Amino acid sequence: MLVGTAVLANCAAPARDRANGGASAHAREIVITTVPLLTKEIATTYQFLKKDFAPGGVLAGKEVYEFMPSTITVFEGDTLRLTFINPEDDAHSFVMKDLAVSIPGQSETHAIYVAAKAGIYDFVCAIPAHLPMMRGQLVVLNQEGTAR
Repeated sequence: MLVGTAVLANCAAPARDRANGGASAHAREIVITTVPLLTKEIATTYQFLKKDFAPGGVLAGKEVYEFMPSTITVFEGDTLRLTFINPEDDAHSFVMKDLAVSIPGQSETHAIYVAAKAGIYDFVCAIPAHLPMMRGQLVVLNQEGTAR
């Protein structure tokens, strides 16, 4: 299933810098939306969730959100211009190596991140009630197109 996965346009075949034959770094515009999936508010609509959110229930003290997309693939050296859209009233955060962004409720927040080194980097919302469900990965490919 590819829901929540995004491979950015033009990443599979990077433009080549004719002067040195290497891949050129790009600026990437990335929009990430925080999406509520199972929250206390919908327990009034879906009665079966009342038991799950009650003390001792499988969602007691938690809510299920996701980042959309939850997987982002770019190339080493790319500059990511991140836009976070949070359409509902709960605050979130976006935390990964070398980046921490607060995402207030009903807001649009911006950040810039340089994908300096190839690898796979986990990101999460650090709000305790949103862990461990609200997470994703930034996949940074090296010049040859593979993650290290």
